[in-house]
Amino acid sequence: MNNMNQMMKQVKKMQEQMLKAQEALADKKVEGTSGGGVVTVEMNGHKKLLSVTIKPEAVDPDDVEMLQDLVMTAVNDALTKADEIANADMGKFTGGMKIPGLF
Repeated sequence: MNNMNQMMKQVKKMQEQMLKAQEALADKKVEGTSGGGVVTVEMNGHKKLLSVTIKPEAVDPDDVEMLQDLVMTAVNDALTKADEIANADMGKFTGGMKIPGLF
């Protein structure tokens, strides 16, 4: 019975640490870029888009499709980086396992 209580305490402690690590992701920021930096997006570790910066040279009224592609590429770059920091921070709790809905 004592071992069970000890194990439950350890599980509770790990859950608290995981929650803190998950909350800390909101404060971590990543930047995605495209077109050599003409489009930059900033996102937090929870994959919330914080800002989009488009330099004037990226805007060509005759080629809106290119600007759309640049924005999409920058956002995808930031999403990849956000996933990487989430996996790095939370991976120490999951041992590299992908647990759906955890992050």
